[in-house]
Amino acid sequence: MDAVQIVQGTALPLDRSDVDTDQIIPAEWLKRVERTGFGQGLFSSWRDDRTFVLNDERFAGANVLLAGPNFGTGSSREHAVWAIMDYGFAAVVSPRFADIFRNNCTKNGLVPVMVSAEVGKTLLAAVEADPTLEFVVDVDRRTLCVPALGLEVDFPLDDSVRERFLQGLDDIGITLRTEGAITSFEASRPAWLPTA
Repeated sequence: MDAVQIVQGTALPLDRSDVDTDQIIPAEWLKRVERTGFGQGLFSSWRDDRTFVLNDERFAGANVLLAGPNFGTGSSREHAVWAIMDYGFAAVVSPRFADIFRNNCTKNGLVPVMVSAEVGKTLLAAVEADPTLEFVVDVDRRTLCVPALGLEVDFPLDDSVRERFLQGLDDIGITLRTEGAITSFEASRPAWLPTA
């Protein structure tokens, strides 16, 4: 996982509530064995509609997904996070995330920025009116800033999760921080214990 301190760029407004993981990445995409290429399947059931926001050229290149409330509900598929990241998003802003989805975000390097319902509505309207609005997500300070609106809000992020982002640590990286202790333990294990 790459370290993340600042996510800066424009946003794509997905003004829908209760978006579940099957809508984010439909089940037919789960047959893939690698973790790449899922961006093509992101919201694929909706992308056939030419008016769907992902097809709107005004939001091309956005790296912040601005979602409605209750984003990422449904099954715990990690593929939903992979699809969002593979498409090019580095942060998701929503008034509420499903717990499992939020946890999957933090373990894969996608920054989940939870804001109040009022701020969420304000941001959706502002981005619809001006797709060039710049968003700055500061993981270190745990703030979301939209300078043109004079808006800066804090967002919740546990200390351990903040550290995970700043250091670029996935679960394997966290385990490898104790590699010396693991190696020492393995060297002192009785020979009669299984090794594999």
